[in-house]
Amino acid sequence: MKAFAQLLALIGLVALSGAQMAERRQNSENGLDFVYPFPVRNYQFTTQLKKMEMAYMDISPEGEPVGNIVLFHGKNFCACTWNATIDVLLGAGYRVIVPDQIGFCKSTKPTAYQFTFDQLALNTNNLLQSLGITNATIMGHSMGGMLSARYALMFPSQTYRLVMVDPLGLENWFALGVPYQAIDVAYLTELNTTYESIQSYQQATYYGGTWNASYDVWVNMLLSVYKGSLGTHFAYNMAQTTDMIFTQPVIQELPNLKMPSLLMIGDLDNTAIGKVWAPASVKPLLGHYEALGKSVSAIIPNCTLVEFPGLGHAPQIQAPDEFHAALLAWLKKSL
Repeated sequence: MKAFAQLLALIGLVALSGAQMAERRQNSENGLDFVYPFPVRNYQFTTQLKKMEMAYMDISPEGEPVGNIVLFHGKNFCACTWNATIDVLLGAGYRVIVPDQIGFCKSTKPTAYQFTFDQLALNTNNLLQSLGITNATIMGHSMGGMLSARYALMFPSQTYRLVMVDPLGLENWFALGVPYQAIDVAYLTELNTTYESIQSYQQATYYGGTWNASYDVWVNMLLSVYKGSLGTHFAYNMAQTTDMIFTQPVIQELPNLKMPSLLMIGDLDNTAIGKVWAPASVKPLLGHYEALGKSVSAIIPNCTLVEFPGLGHAPQIQAPDEFHAALLAWLKKSL
């Protein structure tokens, strides 16, 4: 009986390798073994003398699209974490393009690369050009919100509208007294990432101290990259992007944005790069999104502020119905 069971298991493995090999190859790509909700494509290009693959999803609605929307993920997120938003935007008739930035998720994780917001924005613009997209609504969350602002500043004529969801960079942490931390130090911290360290940070920051079992999927997704075949590369890239976020503030340039903009803020968000290593006297000054949303929206021309009381850094995950209703209302109004 045991031998028969083993034979059945072997037959099952053979059948699996034949029927699902293509899916497995796609799912286990550049160090991330995670199923994305739509087919993943790769944009191959050369940057900084290196051949790269930029993974992305390009999903079209039924019928003629009403427009293009590009979604930028955050530092602890991937393209697939926009899954609920993608479905909503498709239902509203938009073509949706969702890349994984270089260094993240299913994209190349280079051993040596100069990470700048300008470079990531240029990479994304080249991807869109390759798809024949010369005008789009640019929408980003967290680090992706900061990147979307940089993209809009670099390519204003190609940015129809701008949506920033709890973006980083609404304050200059160094100017507020946070000292610089070396990439080498950040790398050691990244190497020690665990389920517990990810979950506790996300609970305190993303979800206003609450936790829902449905959030576990995003913790495990992120942990799988750290513990995957390119985990050390990913950890170093994450240290580099922390340095990028800290050393390349965008707040002083936000008044130069010209297109219609939407700033969406969870009032309980307390994200601040460097808060962990900031002096005790500086910590209380950082990450007050309930005030930052109001002050920043006031300096951006033609900017609409939507605040979500009781929500944290990821309102699109914590309260998707409320978030998407506000998003669709603004998109319809600003057509």
